[in-house]
Amino acid sequence: MNDDSEWFANEAFWAWSFPLMFPARRWEQAAEEVGQVLELTGTEGGRVLDLACGPGRHSVELAARGFEVTGVDRSASLLDHARRRGEDRSVEVEWVEEDMRVFSRPGSYDLAMSIFTSFGYFERHEENVRVLENVHGCLAPGGRFVIHVLGREPLARRFEPTDFTEFDDGRILVQHREVLDDWTRLRATWLLVDGATAERFGFTVWIYSGSELRSMLDAAGFESVQLYGALDGRPYDLDARRLVAVARKPS
Repeated sequence: MNDDSEWFANEAFWAWSFPLMFPARRWEQAAEEVGQVLELTGTEGGRVLDLACGPGRHSVELAARGFEVTGVDRSASLLDHARRRGEDRSVEVEWVEEDMRVFSRPGSYDLAMSIFTSFGYFERHEENVRVLENVHGCLAPGGRFVIHVLGREPLARRFEPTDFTEFDDGRILVQHREVLDDWTRLRATWLLVDGATAERFGFTVWIYSGSELRSMLDAAGFESVQLYGALDGRPYDLDARRLVAVARKPS
């Protein structure tokens, strides 16, 4: 088990978890999710920053629709998957291996997106704030930012400390969750049982409420922050599945 606070820097975790996080159905959902992001933001073209792009599910789909796309991720192995996906679709994407706390291209993008709970990984809250400030700087005036995370309210409503998934090949994934620090962070431990062997990894993420995320975006310089309960634009209410925020950089 990886106990390093920067668990996301462990390439072994991404290699181990890749088939669990990115089954075929997640790739099939990419086109719908990209369409929802574009509808939420009213974006019809231009330059897009896909922050923590992972294996490129959304970057490749955006490029296939004619956008100029930069996919940024810290994981070399996930970017290798992304490059192969781009080649398979015959699209061109700029892939950048860099930490989101560092990446900065002032005024370069019309749309930035952080999808699939890829925000809140860092040990200190201030580091997550820095990411929002960097994104604000990367956007051109009037640019939009979409962020998609767990959200404290929907997580609390359906919280289950432990569950398991059995795969067609007989493997069993046991997931255990623990709330930390007065409901500000979530620690998850994954145990994959394959016959007589078992492997375990753990990770911790921040969980923000809707009002907290809105305040963070406001403090980073964004305006017109709107909250939704999913990428389909449903309200952030008792039926919310996730926390989605759409924010605008002032013109």
